Amino acid sequence: MFRTALRNVLAHKARLLMTVLAVMLGVAFVSGTLVFTNTISDAYQKSSAKGFDQVDVAVDPEYQEDDGDTLGKTPELTQALLDRSARVPGAESAIGVVTGFTALADKDGKLVGTGFQSQGGNYWGTDDPRYPLVEGHAPKGRGEVVIDAKTAERTGYRVGDTLRLSVDGPVLTPRIAGVFTTDDGNVAAGGSLALFDTATAQRLFGKTGTYDQIAVKAKPGVTQSALKAQLDKALSAGLVETTTGKQLADDQAEMIASSMSGLKQGLLVFAGIALFVGTFIIANTFTMLVAQRTKELALLRAVGASRRQVTRSVLIEAFVVGVVAAVTGLVAGIGIGAGLRSLMGSLGETVPDGPLVVTPGTIAAALAVGVLVTMLAAWLPGRRAAKIPPVAAMSSVHAQATVKSLVLRNTIGALFAGAGVAVVLAATSMGGSDGQAPMGLGACLLIIGVFVLTPLLSRPLIAAAAPVLRVFGVSGKLARQNSVRNPRRTAATASALMIGLTLITGMTVMAGSLQKAIDKMASDAIRADYVVSMANRTPLSPDVDEKLRATEGVTATSPLRNAPARIDGETEFLTGVTGATIGDLTELPVADGRFEVGGDRVVVDEDTAKAHGWKAGSVFSASFEDGEKERLTVAGVYRPNEMMRGIMLDLPTLAPHQSDPADMQVMVQTADGASPATKDRLEKALGSNPAVRVQDKQDISNEIAQMFTMMLNMLYGLLAMAVIVAVLGVINTLAMSVFERSQEIGMLRAIGLDRTGIKRMVRLESLVISLFGGVLGIGLGVFFGWAAGELMADSLATYELVLPWARIAVFLLLAATVGILAALWPARRAARLNMLAAIKSE
Repeated sequence: MFRTALRNVLAHKARLLMTVLAVMLGVAFVSGTLVFTNTISDAYQKSSAKGFDQVDVAVDPEYQEDDGDTLGKTPELTQALLDRSARVPGAESAIGVVTGFTALADKDGKLVGTGFQSQGGNYWGTDDPRYPLVEGHAPKGRGEVVIDAKTAERTGYRVGDTLRLSVDGPVLTPRIAGVFTTDDGNVAAGGSLALFDTATAQRLFGKTGTYDQIAVKAKPGVTQSALKAQLDKALSAGLVETTTGKQLADDQAEMIASSMSGLKQGLLVFAGIALFVGTFIIANTFTMLVAQRTKELALLRAVGASRRQVTRSVLIEAFVVGVVAAVTGLVAGIGIGAGLRSLMGSLGETVPDGPLVVTPGTIAAALAVGVLVTMLAAWLPGRRAAKIPPVAAMSSVHAQATVKSLVLRNTIGALFAGAGVAVVLAATSMGGSDGQAPMGLGACLLIIGVFVLTPLLSRPLIAAAAPVLRVFGVSGKLARQNSVRNPRRTAATASALMIGLTLITGMTVMAGSLQKAIDKMASDAIRADYVVSMANRTPLSPDVDEKLRATEGVTATSPLRNAPARIDGETEFLTGVTGATIGDLTELPVADGRFEVGGDRVVVDEDTAKAHGWKAGSVFSASFEDGEKERLTVAGVYRPNEMMRGIMLDLPTLAPHQSDPADMQVMVQTADGASPATKDRLEKALGSNPAVRVQDKQDISNEIAQMFTMMLNMLYGLLAMAVIVAVLGVINTLAMSVFERSQEIGMLRAIGLDRTGIKRMVRLESLVISLFGGVLGIGLGVFFGWAAGELMADSLATYELVLPWARIAVFLLLAATVGILAALWPARRAARLNMLAAIKSE
């Protein structure tokens, strides 16, 4: 039986080619994902580990938890604490570390790097061991800065050039005093690092006389753990915590692995989808192969082969196909992993240097996935083949399914589909996170139900295309009849395409609806002409509000300044605003009282008011970060949204309690409204700072649209693999169907149907099957998109269903294109069959 199985694989290698390709693509996706994520993770881990070479023990402040009416706070690492750390017997040196966001502009005025990767810090003394200088000298005073070598290379800056940068809003123009090298992971990933002398860095980052961390270097012969023990004994217990350099490197590696884990899991989900679609092709291929070899299998049974041996022979064929597909998929996946890394570099996403990582786990996963998926998909056809009685198989009476089996199948499909719809509808009424698990369960049940019912659905849906097919005469009529001749085969072929289009359509509906909801929320909540913020959402200096207020044409401004406070034994975040103007700059419906902010009068959102039992006129006590208390009165309760919520109070009331005030954003109203000239005037007032964004409502809307468009494009790209596999399925089914119907095609040629008519027949058959799968997929996708939207509607008041008709039309056109392209080779092969040889074939 083993030799028989191998002989069958070799005999039908051409017909198994599409199956091998389908599995290979899925395995390549899996192995490529593992190679890519492992390579990137390994490169970042090694790069970050080098960054801790000069740190044997790090001293960090230990956060003091909130207690009663007292806000928690972070102790300061003072110069005295630094000196005490340096005097520990095992310490060779101690460096005070200061860090913060620092945005650099290139020579064209554009931001260097992206948001959170643009960092700044302090250069210790005249020869900082962390940052070896390759050119120039250490920074001195407020007018000098040193930058990393990679940033200098990318931007073309040289020692002596003037650099434009920003820390919290205002533009600074120091001179570049030197260039240094570093193993900092952010720099290796394409970010930038600018260093000032320690006093300047402390002033710029609001940490005068204090440090973010103390890095202690051990004397030769002193271990990290021994130095840590000495520091623990010498420093104030409960105010600081110490960590060895090795532990820091391990924690960083774990964090990198964790962040890459999300990417890996996401990519593997899409690889799983492609493999799932591939199972339809595998099952269909082996079903057709078994049907074509029915008499051969019956003869084997007649000469003594048992049912188990017949099943085993089919599984051996599947095993051989799986091994070939897995090995080729692994090789292709390694190439994909290397290609993705190179692609990141070409797109400007810098990745630390490192080797391509192919672990034993990746190899094992690729082989296991390829073999198991193929064998599992082939098990059912093999089992069916073994159950056919030899005599019945000889006479081919097995070809038609019994009425009992069809009724059973349709009943099971209806039960699954009904249960799925019921569970999904029930989940929409739950709202929030409670409905997510039931929604997923219902979606799975419904997809299984529709798949089981697809043979039943194929007849009426394909029959609906009959009027159009009649236009093509005999070829159209034959195409319709052929597509419903074997409903199970049609169902399996169409279902592969259905899965991909269900996901694509559902995500498109959800993304379009969410985009409109957030866009509407942003435009409805804000009356201001402009919103000013930092590029990476870090706080703005209060100077920004002052400069904007003094700009010509500006009629009103209000910063949004966050500050923690203890209220009723809980920590709440207050939002400081300009009370006189905030009502004119926002559009927040009032549910109770008046929207009035000034003095001790505040407004609160409905959720906060409900949590504390407040209403208009309620009085409460708030403990601020300086320990002082004030009694505040609720003037009004407003309805919140995702952009505006919380407790709003007047800045003159909040500011005296803050030691280091900073604004998250500033809203601006102008006399002339939003216009290019007004925007240009505001940007120039802020020094044309690349780190500061000045956005009107249209800019905010465009940013939201760009975010969703990018997300959808990524999803389309990832789901493209599933669609490609589905195309292979259509090609495979048609090619094998042409082989089965060789005699029939020869007869059609003999009675007058020309080669063009044969080609048209096969193409129309492919088109009908593909559009059938497309209609089912789009229908399910719209339903799931609606259901998921209902789940989110409770937390997003502006949500409403948006059906992207233009994209739905594109998806139908995509399904039709799949059908036409998939039929090119089978149609050409059918038309080129020798008429007499085809008639003589069995």
